[in-house]
Amino acid sequence: MSGHLSPIRLPANQPPQFYRGGDAIAALRGAPSESKFGPEDWVGSATTMFGQETNGLTKLPDGVWLRDAVRENPVGWLGAKHVEALGDSTGLLVKLLDAGQRLPVHFHPSDSFARRHFDSHFGKTEAWIVVGTYGDDPRVYPGFKETVDKATVNEWARTQDAPAMLEALNSVAVTPGDTVYIPAGLPHAIGEGVFVVELQQPTDFSLTLEWRDFLASPEKAHLGIGFETAIETLDTSGWDEERLGSIVKRTAGDEASTVDLLADGSDAYFRADRLRPAASGSSTTLSLDPSFAVLVVMDGSGTLRTEHGGEYALGKGETYVVPHDAGQSTVEGEVTVIRCRPPAPEKRETS
Repeated sequence: MSGHLSPIRLPANQPPQFYRGGDAIAALRGAPSESKFGPEDWVGSATTMFGQETNGLTKLPDGVWLRDAVRENPVGWLGAKHVEALGDSTGLLVKLLDAGQRLPVHFHPSDSFARRHFDSHFGKTEAWIVVGTYGDDPRVYPGFKETVDKATVNEWARTQDAPAMLEALNSVAVTPGDTVYIPAGLPHAIGEGVFVVELQQPTDFSLTLEWRDFLASPEKAHLGIGFETAIETLDTSGWDEERLGSIVKRTAGDEASTVDLLADGSDAYFRADRLRPAASGSSTTLSLDPSFAVLVVMDGSGTLRTEHGGEYALGKGETYVVPHDAGQSTVEGEVTVIRCRPPAPEKRETS
């Protein structure tokens, strides 16, 4: 194993947030719930919270920030083709997100908007993999039901008319196994009682239409650029049932050992597979190509092996970051793993 980077088991990383949640994360990890405002676990993160120096970053067991380790050896961590396409960015932010209350109505910038206004190569397209629900009526709210003019949206933001904002959005009931792809610009909210593994582009740009009762000021909602400017990147078009079908995917009934979890088109931004080596009822070893990846173990127990001789026990609630240099690997056992990856280099697009 000498000379090769290896997978690393990660501790929890829950920077403080403005909304409640976290019990579902604690239950998954088998840990006490220490804070009602720890609803996000940033897994394998080389991304900071907006405007902060280190909050959000993953610290490796040796005390080094993952971000710095990747910058020191980008080809080892990410692979030469990834570095050619995306530089020394991992191109990915993974979170465990437990909504202990409904999140505010918000949206995220496209790549082109982020370049102009935030000096960033990345906007913030994201996707949710629903891994748990609780409460009476767990729902998500993706996209406007009907086209809305931007002047109306700006007025909603000015007057903080939360009921009008929420009423204008689609309301979709979700259960574990459902996934929702959220392109940049799409207005959305996650309802109370929804626990997701969330994949995002590696930024923390959230433009929040509904800031009252959530954020300290409107400046924190529009990130200093003003609502009229922010709304330039908002998708105000209507999303009917057919359009919603292009971003919502139901995977719970798919019994394959490897399931591509996300909607078509999302692979330009990230990839996610559910791995169940024993799904067929017989012991199967799943082979995985070399790639930077974040692994979230959802259930059971199994073993991750790398081509250089590394062997790692996989147990419920554990998270790993896997460098490209770990090489070809395998997963086996009675285990369910969500494998999150950045886009394949040839798929990377900007918008």
